[in-house]
Amino acid sequence: MHGTGGQGFEGLMAGRLAVVTGGGKGIGRAIAARLAQAGDRVLIAGRDRAALDATAGEIEGIVDVCECDVTQEAEVAELFKRAGNVEVLVNNAGVETSAPIGRTELSDWSQQLDVNATGAFLCTRAVVPGMLERDYGRLVFISSTASHAGFPYTSAYAASKHAAIGLMRAVSSEVAGTGVTMNSVSPTFVRTEMWERWVNRVVDKTGRTVGETEQALEGSLPLGRVLEPDEVAAVVAFLASDEAAVINGQTLILDGGGVHG
Repeated sequence: MHGTGGQGFEGLMAGRLAVVTGGGKGIGRAIAARLAQAGDRVLIAGRDRAALDATAGEIEGIVDVCECDVTQEAEVAELFKRAGNVEVLVNNAGVETSAPIGRTELSDWSQQLDVNATGAFLCTRAVVPGMLERDYGRLVFISSTASHAGFPYTSAYAASKHAAIGLMRAVSSEVAGTGVTMNSVSPTFVRTEMWERWVNRVVDKTGRTVGETEQALEGSLPLGRVLEPDEVAAVVAFLASDEAAVINGQTLILDGGGVHG
């Protein structure tokens, strides 16, 4: 794990300290921007240092950048030691591949469980004890509609996201009745690099154009379109707010009504 080499967070008094994993692009970037806009001091972490630096350079309120692989216990420990008293954690780091079960490699299965579930576990474990001591904390997991319903060719991804939801629900019962809450957000397709990869895979298999593929995929969704990252970020910002103090152990599904949790 590599930080910016700056002063860290000691002596910075304004706003809560929020950590967003996978914060360099896509949904994580939008979440970081929303939290910063609300007055939080935001640390973004991830494996793509160039993306992290670019995002930090564009969004005021990001006070630190840390290169960190959330599957590595030592790197996660170093990240949160550097961060200090974290008041908001968004478990956003995630990976996805798709294949029929017969062509799903063990390496793909393991990677998605490691990042999407174990990474969330390591980060959650790192912050919850301190939050309980201070009687305040907000944790939000970024999940997927695949954590509530089965979709073809997503066995590893769906299993990993189901695991993350199970983690959230179990730990939310441990913190019930305190000033700490944890919830999750489960969006359908979001216009990110992951969406682009999914479209390109369909293009490769069907021979359709990108435009035709996007139109067909979006037409199959209840909203008739994919979500924008900021739409997800708006829900995360609410769940991380003091106004959401009575919400704990819940999942909000963002897909226009296709999946009922």
